[in-house]
Amino acid sequence: MTNVKYIYSEDLLRYRFSDSHPFNQMRLKLTTDLLMDLGVLTTQHILKPRVATDEELMLVHEPNYIEAIKKAGQGTLPESEYEKYGLASEDTPQFVNMHENSALVVGGTLTAVDAVMSGEVTCACHLGGGLHHGFKGKASGFCIYNDSAVAIQYIQSKYKQRVLYIDTDAHHGDGVQWSFYTNEDVMNYSIHETGRYLFPGTGALTERGDGKGFGTTVNVPLDAYTEDESYLDVFQETVEAVCESYKPDVILSVNGVDIHYLDPLTHLSCTLDTLYKIPYIVKDLADKYCDGKVIMIGGGGYNIWRVVPRAWSHVWFALNDLQTPHSPIPKSWIEKYQSQAPVPLPETWTDELDDYMEIPRQKEISEKNNNTKHRILEWFK
Repeated sequence: MTNVKYIYSEDLLRYRFSDSHPFNQMRLKLTTDLLMDLGVLTTQHILKPRVATDEELMLVHEPNYIEAIKKAGQGTLPESEYEKYGLASEDTPQFVNMHENSALVVGGTLTAVDAVMSGEVTCACHLGGGLHHGFKGKASGFCIYNDSAVAIQYIQSKYKQRVLYIDTDAHHGDGVQWSFYTNEDVMNYSIHETGRYLFPGTGALTERGDGKGFGTTVNVPLDAYTEDESYLDVFQETVEAVCESYKPDVILSVNGVDIHYLDPLTHLSCTLDTLYKIPYIVKDLADKYCDGKVIMIGGGGYNIWRVVPRAWSHVWFALNDLQTPHSPIPKSWIEKYQSQAPVPLPETWTDELDDYMEIPRQKEISEKNNNTKHRILEWFK
């Protein structure tokens, strides 16, 4: 028996807006095959995702929105209503069977939640999840249904547990924040690139919740071009303070890997070193405060060849208390995918850094991030 489950099915690859859209779930297959070629993931670890029911989607989403997504996926939603539901943009265009394929993503996260909360396993991951921009009645930022928000409400409704949501995607998790902005039973922590230059433009330090939920939203906006040392310093100290203060029953984490300097959609300057450490930090918090109960899901990450598979492998390594392999990337994996990749696939677990750009004002950026950290730490003294 294994104490960790990996949620996966190739059916998840059908969540695809178009062949030219940057959100490409091929990265799931690349990561899964890399782990299997390493011999650290087997069929015994894998649970297939189920499809979320309409009732489960309605824990967060409005019924008319769900019906609109069903119609859009069958080509029967009038184009005049596309904008109303967020389907008129290049970010979230209509695609065939979009309801069924989006509900499968949500169901995958709920499968992971049930595996952990029922006691079947201590922790689980579903790298196909992490669609944190979806709103109650509108698609946004590559996200149709918000599996993170549905999972949090599902945990509250079915298991009556306190949830700490940790979001380390480069983009602010706006859909989750606004779903629970007045809810005192969810702690929402998001560390991200400042919205000054990056979608969705929210996630300011001053957004702290409202009403009974005031104080249960913590945003950590970092300056563009933040590097490893500053990122890890701010993340470790603030997330530990939040966790110690809130004392959650379970952690749900979004593991976007678009903070990497090679990501084409963002402006942070972190390397694989930081991406490798993040899931271990979250796992340590779960071990310390939640008897190990943690569900890790995916998120952003748009360099699917050189960044995502190696970074997401460390989510699985962390959950299984494994370290970065000393051996190179398996030749079998490289030979399987090199013909499809537009760039040479990596042969080791370290960044080459040949194209890493030093930022002249790094001291200024780090000082600004440090000030943000100290303002947050003041809240939890």
